[in-house]
Amino acid sequence: MEPDLPFEPYRIKVVERIHRVPRAEREQHLREAEYNIFRIPSAAIYIDLLTDSGTAAMSDRQWAAMVTGDEAYAQSRSWDEFERTIRHLTGYRHVIPCHQGRAAENLLCGVLLEERHVVPNNTHFDTTRANVEFRGAVALDCVCDEGLDPDSDAPFKGNLSVAKLEAAFARYGDRIPFVMMTITNNSGGGQPVSLANVRETAAVCHAHGVPLFLDCARFAENAWFIKRRERGQADRTIEAIAQEFFRHADGCLMSAKKDALVNIGGFIALTDDKLAERLAERLIVQEGFPTYGGLAGRDLAAVAEGLREVLDEEYLTYRIGQVARLGERLAAHGVPFLKPAGGHAIYLDARAILPHVPPRRFPGVSFTAALYLEAGIRACEIGSLMFEHVDPDSGALVSPAMELVRLAVPRRVYTHTQLDYVADACARVRDLGDRLQGLEIVWQPPALRHFLCRLRPIGGGRLIAS
Repeated sequence: MEPDLPFEPYRIKVVERIHRVPRAEREQHLREAEYNIFRIPSAAIYIDLLTDSGTAAMSDRQWAAMVTGDEAYAQSRSWDEFERTIRHLTGYRHVIPCHQGRAAENLLCGVLLEERHVVPNNTHFDTTRANVEFRGAVALDCVCDEGLDPDSDAPFKGNLSVAKLEAAFARYGDRIPFVMMTITNNSGGGQPVSLANVRETAAVCHAHGVPLFLDCARFAENAWFIKRRERGQADRTIEAIAQEFFRHADGCLMSAKKDALVNIGGFIALTDDKLAERLAERLIVQEGFPTYGGLAGRDLAAVAEGLREVLDEEYLTYRIGQVARLGERLAAHGVPFLKPAGGHAIYLDARAILPHVPPRRFPGVSFTAALYLEAGIRACEIGSLMFEHVDPDSGALVSPAMELVRLAVPRRVYTHTQLDYVADACARVRDLGDRLQGLEIVWQPPALRHFLCRLRPIGGGRLIAS
């Protein structure tokens, strides 16, 4: 076998100038944003690792497809290509276009969920959990035990625990209308799900007469991990592996802003004729006509092209290798992170880095604020600010199992040297030690508080003590 690609499998045609604003300006931006990294202007960000969603650099073929996109309101040529590409990839008859992933979640949950329903998942991400809980249902995480251990090097830490799923069916019975699997498992560190686990989960679901849906935003990255790590898969193509795990499920929803390599877009695909009709009816009211679903024709065309490009194993080897290389640089600095490296991001272990900051003082947010202040880098907390919730049985406030900081790497955007800068900056912030203070909430909205909330250093002091 040839060695993994040591360099980018593409040429750069267009560049965008970025600037590192002076520290004094960064400090002012941080104060004005009230320590919420989402509220800092992008022009004041040097390296932006907030998310890999909608931040990819599109290819020449994608831009060419956008120029020739058909903007007809109904049954456009771009829709035909979009539908044909997704049907070929997933094997599902029905394709429901949406403007992004949370629109797909809203449609599916709006049609299928009622109060007191329970939705098992390996791990719900933020908007998925919000869409479930908005309807009075319970978002139940059933990730395997290895997925809760930051130091475990298990190859498929994103797996859904079949034992936990069986226990959920035993406890909740017909309160479970469907089961979801997120591949790769974003909240669990971008860790992959094995093909065997998809197969076993589907068997449990179907034995109970319940459909299985895949949240497949990063399906190609997950298929790459299966090819590399799962016995008997090494000689198969990325496309063939993906088609098999789609075949075991009953449908999928996707934010195309990840593995379809576009800036906007999404879809639901499924086999159930009656459910497809109900979704299409709601789509017309909320999103648009069933052959565009809130997207322009040029967006449909770019998604179709991106879904073909992402199957390129050379691209995936470089993309996932770039993330792994960032992990290696962090490991050399002794910065703790969730191992092994994820597919789209490195997840720093904020609890290990800032053991003096309790979950109620948001160690992950404290780290992201300091990382911006010290180096102009934007990252994202995946911890108590994002996922603290009320236990539906006891009514107690529950913190997540891990306090993480996600360094999400946009696709085809940053170079090795830029990510080396990120790793070095993370080490400098780690070295602040107990000088780095926790934060407290000044104001928060009722849902998805991490997007809009306002914070301040404990007691109104400084983020970094002198």
